[in-house]
Amino acid sequence: MARILETSESETQTFYDRIADVHNLAMKINGYRTSVANYLESLNLTFDKNSLVLDAGSGTGIITLGFHSAGFRPKKTIALDLSINSLKIARDQFEKDEETDAENICAVQGNILQLPFADETFDLVLTCGVLEYVSLEEGLCEFARILKTGAKLVLIPVKPSIVGSVLEILYNFKTHSIEETEEIAGRWFEIVGNYEFPITEPIGWSKMIFLLEKSRS
Repeated sequence: MARILETSESETQTFYDRIADVHNLAMKINGYRTSVANYLESLNLTFDKNSLVLDAGSGTGIITLGFHSAGFRPKKTIALDLSINSLKIARDQFEKDEETDAENICAVQGNILQLPFADETFDLVLTCGVLEYVSLEEGLCEFARILKTGAKLVLIPVKPSIVGSVLEILYNFKTHSIEETEEIAGRWFEIVGNYEFPITEPIGWSKMIFLLEKSRS
């Protein structure tokens, strides 16, 4: 599956560069930011002046915005994505948003299977709807590499469902089953929680959450 990413990376980038504005509007209308913020607020996450957070496959920054709306202020939040246009929109939103600590957010273009960071760098990784484009095994392995031991990964995948099947066609990706996700994640992480968004929230039609903690052994 990793080979597919290598040959289609440019195509994926071009696709999201083209739809960045529309995709961002859809995420806003759907209220993804508020839903994610409410979930993150429910977690016992602590950060100090040296903490580093990665939003891997950040798109136009909705998850980072939700993270900052929840009141978290790490030393640095890095929003990483393939799409240049998506990152431009993200930067603009970070700078204009009153709930966001824009000075301490850095937007970086990059590939989630080749993250430009040293081992055990991050205190938290957030990722939403990006592992559907790559090998789940290689993606989770790379996240485990750059996370500190005992640090958490908030994984927000596309939920196997009718809506998920429609999104597969529209966005040209492959949804991973819950069983596959749990089995592969268990190689590097302890699954410490999973979460279903309320059906009244549009994000709940297409996404769910796994809360993972990097294993100590």
